[in-house]
This record gives sequence, structure tokens and C-alpha cells, in this order.
Amino acid sequence: MKIKMIAVCALSAAGAAAHAQSAITLYGDIDQYIGYIHSNNGRSIVGLNDGAILRSRLGFRGVEDLGGGLQAKYNLEQGINADSGSLADSSRAFDRQAWVGLGTSNLGEFRLGRQNTEIFFIGGAIDYTDRTTFGSIINTFGVPSRYDNDISYKSPRIANFQASVHYALKETGTEMSGRRGVYQFALDYTNGPYRFGYAGLASKPAATATIDRQVQYHNLYANYDYGKGKIYLAYVHSNNVTGNASGNNATAILSNVSIPNNSFPGTDPSVNRFYNIYQISADYRVTPQLRVGALWGTMIDQSGQDSGAHGGNIGGFYDLSKRTTLYTFANWMKNQPNAGFRFSGSAGPSANLAGADINGKFLTGFQAGVLHRF
Repeated sequence: MKIKMIAVCALSAAGAAAHAQSAITLYGDIDQYIGYIHSNNGRSIVGLNDGAILRSRLGFRGVEDLGGGLQAKYNLEQGINADSGSLADSSRAFDRQAWVGLGTSNLGEFRLGRQNTEIFFIGGAIDYTDRTTFGSIINTFGVPSRYDNDISYKSPRIANFQASVHYALKETGTEMSGRRGVYQFALDYTNGPYRFGYAGLASKPAATATIDRQVQYHNLYANYDYGKGKIYLAYVHSNNVTGNASGNNATAILSNVSIPNNSFPGTDPSVNRFYNIYQISADYRVTPQLRVGALWGTMIDQSGQDSGAHGGNIGGFYDLSKRTTLYTFANWMKNQPNAGFRFSGSAGPSANLAGADINGKFLTGFQAGVLHRF
């Protein structure tokens, strides 16, 4: 009995020591909302959708203290369609993130695996909705979110600046030159109430491309915290119009969430069409629990083909607790005659309009939902 007690105590002590050295966290969120979308051609749709603010997800992250200030980290995360209980991407065990890394506070952090883009990370600096609601024109255009086979480095913050670089390998034996894949760079400056920076990416098409033009996405942002809220300014220049178009603009250049070998065929002439997107936003904290805001943005087709759009929203968040938030937004967007953009949230709405209901149309939308984090 004494031997058993000693063994149990030893195992308990070893477990406590291991726990002191490492930590594993199970986390996630469930975000569900009622969405209503109306086109000025008379068509409307109502649905229970997933992810107005945050895509519903389940994740695991861990940190192990290796000593000397060095830490090992990992993150595994899967998106979920909480309205149906299905996986956001049934072809992957972890569609949102799957990476391992090493980092220190004074040397920065290296990561390897499927990772979120730097453009995705800066959502909270873009507008008061975290750049994910129906009314965000930047979100409507489409946001590069994550890529496979990604190698990244994030520097420590030095003199208020922090830099990040990524390279997502193409990994094909026929293109060993390294000129393919997805490159990213970001630089963020934060000083008191001020924050501004840049995040962007570039990718060249496959070696067999008939249109050898690279995809580009450049995002400049700035915001100012005036105490009771923030003012946000954002600018995007890109030719990667793959996001939420389902009518005249529908195409497939470089996927926003990764395609095989992080590449694109280079056969779509749409890659020659660039857009400039301008967006302004502000919010105001009425009470510690209630925050309201508004945004407006315009998407300008640089080719002169009348394929842009403009729109905005007003909305509010009410925190029932640190983990549970109620929200509502009223949104609108006007497509130019040759544009077919449509609303999206953090996830594409399962109930949406398409084709003739959005081409050149004026869209209005309403969202009301609840977000719970755990």
C-alpha cells in the first residue's frame, strides 16, 4: 500500500511539474444570426446563418516552456457550421489553422503549417465590425485568410513597430525555382491611441500560365482611439476578386483559403483588372456594455468597366458578459451595372442571393445574432 501511495504521489508530482511547464487550451465560439437580404428586383431571402462576426469553431492551442525564455507553441482549429452541426470544410481535420512554432519574447516567433494571413490578423484595425459583416465593402471584395505549407516569422515589437513575413510553398517537383507560392509581408505600428500599418501578399501563377501576371493584395490601415471609441481608415489595392461575387464578377483567381499547391492556373483575364477600395468607419461606446458604430466604403474598378460597388452599415454590440455578445446590423450595397458582388459575413451566408438578383442591383440586409466564446 505504501509503495502504491508513493507511486501515486510521484505521478501526481510529475504531472504537476509537467503542467507547470506546459499548457493546453480548448477554446472556440458559436456565432449564429438571423440574416435577411433583399434585392431591388423584388427578391428576398431569410436564413439562420453561421458567423457574422466570428466563424463558429473548435480549437486546441498549447504552449510549452522550454527554458531560457524559449517556448514551443501549436494551434489546431476547425471551423463549424453551427446552424447544421457540419464541418466548415469536410475535406480537412483542421481547416482554419494547423501549425507548430518556436518563439521568444526578444527574438520573435517562427511558425510552420497552415496559418492565418497577416491580412486576416489585422481585421480589428480595419473597421468597427472587425471587417466581417454584410456592410463591410472590404469583406465583400474578399479577404485572403489562410494558406497551406506556410513558413512565417513575426518579430518582437521594437520601437513600437512589429514586422511579419510569410512564404507558403508551392511544393511541386516541376517548379523548383521558388518563384511560385504565396509571399506575405506586414508592418504594424502601435503607439498609445494611434495604430497604422500595412499587410499584403503576392503570388505568381503556375509555370504553364497563359497570362503571367501575379495576384496582389495590398492593405493600408490607420485608426485612432479617442477614448469613447475609435476612428478607422482603410485602403485596399488588389486584382484578386475571388471573394463573394456570384454574378458578373464571379471568377476564381487565387483562393482566399488555399487551393492545391498555393497556386492558380493563370488563364483568367480578370487578373488584369485591379480595384481600389476605400473605407471609413467609427464607433462609440455608449455604456461599458453597449458599443455602436457605422461604416461606409467604395470599391472602384480601375479598368473602367463599371464593375465596382459601394455601401455601408450601422450597427451595435451589447455585451451580456465577457463571453456572450448580442449584435445587430443594418446594411446596404449598390452594385454598378456590370458588378455582381453580394453580402458576406465571417463565413459566407448559407442563405444568400446570386446571379440576376445581385448583378447591378441595390441590396439591403439585416443581421441580428448572438456570439458566445468559450
